[in-house]
Amino acid sequence: MSCFSAQAQNAPIEKPKVTRILFLLDASGSMMAPWEGKPRWDVAKRMLAKMVDSLNAYPNLELGLRVYGHQYPNAEKNCHDSRLEVPFAPKNAKAIKDKLTDLKAQGNTPITYSLMESANDFPTDKSSRNVLLLITDGLESCGADPCAASIALQRKHVFLKPFVIGIGAEKDFGKQLECLGQYYNAAEVKTFRTVMDDVIAQTLSKTTVAVNLTDADGKPVETNINMTFVNNVTEQPEYNYVHYRDAQGKADVLDIDALQSYDLVINTVPPVRQANLPIKAGKANVLTFKTPQGTLTLQNPPLTPNPYGKMQAVVRSQAGATVVALPFASKQKLLAGNYEVEVLTLPRITRRITIKQGQDVSITYPAPGTLNITSDLQGYGTIYQLNDDESQTWVYSLPENSSKVNLPMQPGAYRMVYRTKNSNASKFTDVRNFSIRSGQTTSVAIFGR
Repeated sequence: MSCFSAQAQNAPIEKPKVTRILFLLDASGSMMAPWEGKPRWDVAKRMLAKMVDSLNAYPNLELGLRVYGHQYPNAEKNCHDSRLEVPFAPKNAKAIKDKLTDLKAQGNTPITYSLMESANDFPTDKSSRNVLLLITDGLESCGADPCAASIALQRKHVFLKPFVIGIGAEKDFGKQLECLGQYYNAAEVKTFRTVMDDVIAQTLSKTTVAVNLTDADGKPVETNINMTFVNNVTEQPEYNYVHYRDAQGKADVLDIDALQSYDLVINTVPPVRQANLPIKAGKANVLTFKTPQGTLTLQNPPLTPNPYGKMQAVVRSQAGATVVALPFASKQKLLAGNYEVEVLTLPRITRRITIKQGQDVSITYPAPGTLNITSDLQGYGTIYQLNDDESQTWVYSLPENSSKVNLPMQPGAYRMVYRTKNSNASKFTDVRNFSIRSGQTTSVAIFGR
């Protein structure tokens, strides 16, 4: 048994996560406007009181209440009018209801300031689920950017993606609040009640995801692939899993926190990315993605020792983007498709391949020979490959400090063009054609003038 296995088996049983819900309640002056015959403020307080009552019996749940706009009249335009009125505690519905009866709506709408202050409301418990529910009938009134504040706090893991309920709005102002989190427009009282229930169901219900990785025909046969669930608001990875299928071919079920939105990166080569996963809170979600794979095998030619040493290849997509660099004498699974493989021999060799589900494509290269330039001269020189159409292609520039080289090269016809430093005219350029054969050394001499 490995040390890792022993530690895992002896690990203590984890305590259930505590979920903390902070209600951030708008008590600005506009909340006194009528809403179906009663002030919005009275409706909001009544609905919030009912909600905390219904939550009081839940285990591992703590509630808190922060209010803004309630301490100073609107005429003062106070942009720091925000206060944690009820700190987090289990079963504290009565404390919240009692506090609601004492508050009055009268002031400004410092949403950004309240969000930033809420960072200090949540206890420093990294294992908890911190949820923020903003109930408001208006927009930021202090010239700050609540959306930037919300994203910054999510990135710091202060709270998960917030819920935002816009209540009693004469028009939908949600476009300006959607960036804060998951926005709901509750223009009617009955909608407000439904939204509140939905938010709590999402917060407290269990959500799972099973991911089927299929071949080209849709059969769920692929597995053992790394998968990353990326929070698409903060752009940070939230979960990393290596995919698993059991003996019956079923993908395992993963617990996912539905209070965040995700992109899924399936780390095939190249990766597959699915934006905005359609995960339904409180449901057993099953997601299916086609990830057919084959194998690329890179084989060195039977030549010992290999004068190239460790040979590599670069694999590119059809669009030309580099997919992966690989050493020879290795295997790599690739997503089914067309690729270009550049073998870093001298000169380089390009192969176009097609990877198919479950199949192996092998690539090798001819055994090299060796170019041996015996002269030790300083100068300027280039080696060209001679093509079948009698054109020439640049291959290699000789070093200026000495022409003497021992260079592994692919079999073929070549040309060397060289002029020594002490030659005082272009006409003294030396041109030599030569051939390279596998496993053999070709010697070329340069003469200075």
